[in-house]
Amino acid sequence: MTDILIMAGRLLLAALLGGIVGLERESKKRAAGLRTHLLVSLGSALVMVTAEYMVTVYQGSGVDIDPTRLGAQVISGIGFLGAGTIIKQGVNVRGLTTAASLWAVACVGLTVGAGYYAAAAVAVAIIFGALVLLEKFEKSRISQAKTNPEIIVRVDNTPGKLGEVASAIGRAGANITNIEIEGDDAQYTLVRLSLHLPKTVSKDQILVALKTIGGLFLIE
Repeated sequence: MTDILIMAGRLLLAALLGGIVGLERESKKRAAGLRTHLLVSLGSALVMVTAEYMVTVYQGSGVDIDPTRLGAQVISGIGFLGAGTIIKQGVNVRGLTTAASLWAVACVGLTVGAGYYAAAAVAVAIIFGALVLLEKFEKSRISQAKTNPEIIVRVDNTPGKLGEVASAIGRAGANITNIEIEGDDAQYTLVRLSLHLPKTVSKDQILVALKTIGGLFLIE
């Protein structure tokens, strides 16, 4: 009876921990949400509990049972499920984070199934923190990159050419916050421009304005 309660407790805990991660993914309208993560974690825990049970059953019978083999198959097999969450739209790829969370939840389930509850709980706390807190940090970084981009240009050494570049950027509505000369030769100069853009101006608009200047080559 005690063994059954331990087994049930492990499966329920695995389902709970997987569900916590799944709730976060579902709140982001991802295809793999609460139920998917819960089932992955539960199934992984079941595999590990079964492996442990098989060791007990066949102990002393001469049959060699390696409990890690079943767990290894879970880690390999979860890749197929994760691949189904990845969507490529043009140059953009979506679903990588969800695929990673599914893999991590499978590992959590194996950990719970092995009885290492503390490690599983800490792992879920870190996973949840990474999904929630780091997303805000990434959005902040992306927003900053959009309003403070850098442009590298190669200009010929005609007198006043850098002045033309600065004027074009100013007319487009942006400000130059820093200029670095990264390299020059007898004919061309490589210049890194740090800009500050208002919300109404995009980097693409600046690039379009710069393309009208003769003797200038955009690097990025």
